[in-house]
Amino acid sequence: MPDTTDSPEPGSLWAMVTGARAHERPAMALAFVYAFCVLAAYYLLRPVRDQFSAAVGSTNLWQFWVGTFVVTLALVPVFGAIVARWPREKFIPAVNLFFIACLITFVPAFQMQERIGVRLLGIVFYIWLSVFNLFVVSVFWSFMADAFDSAQARRLFPVIAMGGTLGAIVGPIVAGQLPIDALLMVASALLAICIVCTWRLSAWSHRHPNPQRRQELARGEVIGGSIWAGLRQVFASPFLRSMFALMLLGDAVGTVAYVLTADIVAAKAATSEARKTLYAHIDLATNTLTLFLQVGVTRALMARFGVVAALIADAAIKAAVLLETVLIGAPMVIPMLVVTRGSAYGIGKPASDSLYARAERATLYKGKNVIDTAGWRFGDVVVSLSMKGLIGIGVGAAGFALISLCAAGLSGWFGWRVAHAPELAPERIAGDQD
Repeated sequence: MPDTTDSPEPGSLWAMVTGARAHERPAMALAFVYAFCVLAAYYLLRPVRDQFSAAVGSTNLWQFWVGTFVVTLALVPVFGAIVARWPREKFIPAVNLFFIACLITFVPAFQMQERIGVRLLGIVFYIWLSVFNLFVVSVFWSFMADAFDSAQARRLFPVIAMGGTLGAIVGPIVAGQLPIDALLMVASALLAICIVCTWRLSAWSHRHPNPQRRQELARGEVIGGSIWAGLRQVFASPFLRSMFALMLLGDAVGTVAYVLTADIVAAKAATSEARKTLYAHIDLATNTLTLFLQVGVTRALMARFGVVAALIADAAIKAAVLLETVLIGAPMVIPMLVVTRGSAYGIGKPASDSLYARAERATLYKGKNVIDTAGWRFGDVVVSLSMKGLIGIGVGAAGFALISLCAAGLSGWFGWRVAHAPELAPERIAGDQD
């Protein structure tokens, strides 16, 4: 029978704005805070990382991304072993505790950077923060897709993503006010809050089990399987292969914009502090646009028309700004980065991640993690090395925008295809049926 506690509240402003049912409020609030803390921690430190990319120039960025890909690939079996042996109430906090320990270790390292060497510390920190972002954010969205069913995901994921966007707006603002060692400690505290949210949200999900996972979610149940299962899933699963292709097409837009921006920033800002400040401004503009899209577009679009419409809208927005860049050239590079990244995280990411709510749990924590970590950095390496070769033969901003325009158009087709993958569980029409 329908659960009356899950029924919409007529006339409720809360229900209108968030789409949350009465019993979902605690879970959505916890997920919102969790998302805020994850992204705030990352964006506190991102301007420090990005100023290194501007310092080395676009033709050398591939070195950073090769290093990140190698480290990420090495961590995939470690993460697979943890997932196979521990329940989520243990392995998600374990991931966060690992990164907290790393942040604390970086405090004396930055205080001794003259002795260590600025370049060496910069390379290590760049790679570490890139790995941090990929694993912590990937685990967060896997957990969300595990806790909520597909109908709840369509309604709640855009609102939960708003929490992350607010954190991504607050992070760059705070980053300009504090020294690096203080930023590291604040980020550690935020990750500690994430651990508390994990425990509380997991307890809620056991009281209100996701109907699509009722048979899998006995308390303390582990996912099991091989530590290499995630890599095998990506090759064997049509759904994951399509998700991997969708991610690579996103890389062909996002990485191109990032690489081109590095040279623009280097030309505009001569010092590391000036580069850090300019990147903080870019992040602030991007994340403000992301928030606008999440509030004004994504939730309504996904709730009314479904995931496919959101994925196609993301592709169309990217295509429009890329076409303008083809026509105008270099002056459009930074606006191109802001709009394409804002659309990717404001529309594309909540939409694509909501599809995992219809997948098996092993796919959430293993296959998805491989795509979001090693797969993403593999795409960065391929795109950046390709750009290095094309720059050498004289391809400029307009030419790269044209290539990315083709990728954006193709991503709309893959967005339709992946949402109709036969191995996904049937779409839940309403979140109030058991």
